[in-house]
Amino acid sequence: MEFDTLKEFEKDLKQLLKKYRSLNDDLAEVKTILKKKPEERPPFSFRINNLGLETCVIKVKKIACKALKGRGVNSGLRLIYAHFQEEEKIIFVELYHKNDKENEDKQRILNNFK
Repeated sequence: MEFDTLKEFEKDLKQLLKKYRSLNDDLAEVKTILKKKPEERPPFSFRINNLGLETCVIKVKKIACKALKGRGVNSGLRLIYAHFQEEEKIIFVELYHKNDKENEDKQRILNNFK
């Protein structure tokens, strides 16, 4: 499985790393899981529907963040990624904390995958 990121994702990550220093390690663990099971897996992740795209876009709601001690997978971090099954590729689209933002940036998704 190949992983890539959008420039906007890199900005999200840079901002969040100031608050959550373990985030690079946490994302490495997420990548390990996604290599084995990249498809949606409720209750941990869900496909984002009604985008009008052929691309499979998934929202991960349960990310274990070591910097948020005692919270485990209920850390509140959200990861949005696009999964291209034929190419065996995942592109990270967005990363945010649920307290900072209510929902994913659908415009960002549409601008990059239309």
